[in-house]
Amino acid sequence: MAIRKRAWTAPDGTAKQAWLVDYRDQSGKRRAKQFAKKKDAEAWSINAKAEVQRGVHTADSASITVSEAAQIWLDAVRADEREPTTIAAYDQHVRLHIIPACGATKLSHIAAPRVQAILDDWLLNLSRPMAVRLLRSLKAIITQAQVRGFVAHNAALAVKVRKVTREAAKAAPPTKADLRAILTVADKADAQARALIELSIFSGMRASELRGLTWANLNLKAGTVTVSQRADAKGVIGPPKSKAGFRTIPLPPRAVTALKAWKLACPANPQDLAFPNSKGKPLSHHILLKDLVGPVQIIAKVTSQADKTAPRYAMHAFRHAAASLWIDQGLNPKRVQYLMGHNSIQVTFDTYGHLFEQVQKDAQDAAAIERALFADAT
Repeated sequence: MAIRKRAWTAPDGTAKQAWLVDYRDQSGKRRAKQFAKKKDAEAWSINAKAEVQRGVHTADSASITVSEAAQIWLDAVRADEREPTTIAAYDQHVRLHIIPACGATKLSHIAAPRVQAILDDWLLNLSRPMAVRLLRSLKAIITQAQVRGFVAHNAALAVKVRKVTREAAKAAPPTKADLRAILTVADKADAQARALIELSIFSGMRASELRGLTWANLNLKAGTVTVSQRADAKGVIGPPKSKAGFRTIPLPPRAVTALKAWKLACPANPQDLAFPNSKGKPLSHHILLKDLVGPVQIIAKVTSQADKTAPRYAMHAFRHAAASLWIDQGLNPKRVQYLMGHNSIQVTFDTYGHLFEQVQKDAQDAAAIERALFADAT
């Protein structure tokens, strides 16, 4: 790389000078960059030379801004036909956080220290999960630009969110007393509410999976439910969250009985939904809780401690209930992972590890009591 002084006269007659770095990038193309001070030109040339040698240099003239790259990424996400809620979330990431933080910056100027500073600001002013999602989106934006040739490497990949030492929140399933109270009231409730509650507690299905469930996926003779689709927040039917979401779950006789009763009363609908709304489309999550599951809890006096007119449990609590019941019955972790539709066994252990440990401890305590009782007889 060569650094030379450049002098010229401005239109108003003023003498001007600058320092020009003349170089060739990794593809052999001649490039130039101008600086007001020689020391700045020298410092930049040292860094640029190292980038060219590593094959990761991007000239400013060949780069685009983060804002432009974000638009390219959003267009690619839409072309992949991702769920509307996912696209809306990504759009908010870009508009509300990423563009204000670095939208006008060229990708060639995005280095790991800059990304780390942006992340530190997000962690300070936003929730940790949101900061993690924003960093993930920023990395995806730069990766998309990289494959299209607008930047040579993704400096954001080097930035990681520091792990916290505090323990992750553990699932707190509804108590067995609460479940018995809810199921007792559900036995006398509307057929739809009863079927929905029975299926929620004994299948561990996500609310979106319940809302997208069809009668074709319920084998009431065999007593199983197969999860093969879900309804998103806008009622659009699509595949489960991941490949692990495809699964077949056994149902107890009481849940099958409730579903059979509801099937006789369920109005016909174009999508063959097991729980349609009045228009034959998937129930909204809000209505699911407000009009069906919530009232049963209130009648059963399973209410919020802060508000006795509000149900104690949201839909996801019944997913935890199913997991706890399976663990109580001695199902091994891999089986619970499958039934819950978890991507990895680590997710199962992170969420329910304490329940497995408690079951094991209860068994050990029971065995210890037996040994102590008969110790004198030997």
